[in-house]
Amino acid sequence: MGRSAESTREWKGMRPRQKARLFATFQNGTIRNGSIFAPDGVDVSHRMKLVARTTLAQARYAKNRADMGRFADENGGFVNAYYAPCVTLEQQYPTLSQSDVGRLMFLATYTAYNGTLQHDNGRIIDRSGVEELVGLSRSRFSEFYGKLISEGVLCELEGGRIRVNPALFIRGKREDVGEGMQSIRLYRDTIRRLYAKFGQGRDVKQLSIVFMVIPFLNFRYNIVAMNPTEYYDSNVVPMTLDQLALVLQYSDASKLKRAMGKVRLDDQPVFAFVEDTEDRRKRRIIANPRVLFAGDAKSLRELEALAVVFNSTRRR
Repeated sequence: MGRSAESTREWKGMRPRQKARLFATFQNGTIRNGSIFAPDGVDVSHRMKLVARTTLAQARYAKNRADMGRFADENGGFVNAYYAPCVTLEQQYPTLSQSDVGRLMFLATYTAYNGTLQHDNGRIIDRSGVEELVGLSRSRFSEFYGKLISEGVLCELEGGRIRVNPALFIRGKREDVGEGMQSIRLYRDTIRRLYAKFGQGRDVKQLSIVFMVIPFLNFRYNIVAMNPTEYYDSNVVPMTLDQLALVLQYSDASKLKRAMGKVRLDDQPVFAFVEDTEDRRKRRIIANPRVLFAGDAKSLRELEALAVVFNSTRRR
């Protein structure tokens, strides 16, 4: 308010010739070395200043990037994982077991911007480093590592470096996603903390369920769906727990529900089960956006409200 009043007083105090010069400068002025010159060559920088104009679209884009960046920072950054929607990961990686899929997703969080496996401090992760990370016995690790090589997920380079297939996992932005492919963000801290809790013994199979659901997770609404790439909410067809069990080859849907319910992060469940609106005996499945999220900034803001559903009911 003070600055506006000061500008008004300055304008009223100008002589007609000065006002005419400013109007002419708006139309045909020039800028040289950061200074503003009227058409007659007079420097009017003391009366005018340069201000970058931002369009509504530019402002919205900047806010979206800030929102996505904040969400990523809160979860330790992310690695993009690419997959075919509605195709189980066991079909996409035929030689990998369900437990192997969980180990792979954990390992992928160590993908560096140059495409090789590295620790966060830049230290190279070689084969022995991978073995140490996943925590398998030597014989079981050799089998697991051999599968990743044969599946084309990993490639050994000179000097012990290991390259991750950029068609499957990449740190950073990838322009050509590939026809029929979808991507999801693997938040590094979140996935690593889950692996630290569930990555050993039989628990890793429970953890793997989190990733087995990915191809059926609607990218915008975080609900397990028959059409995971559908953009419009009225057209999304939710997949019930019974249907998911059938797809993942679980003979008992209640057993799948128990396994999914056991996977928790910071006392928060990864999945919530809601009553089917058409059949109370059935359940629909929503994923915690703090763990799995594949949408854009707009859906992020909408799903941040949904994330409250996963908060603990215990008072702190």
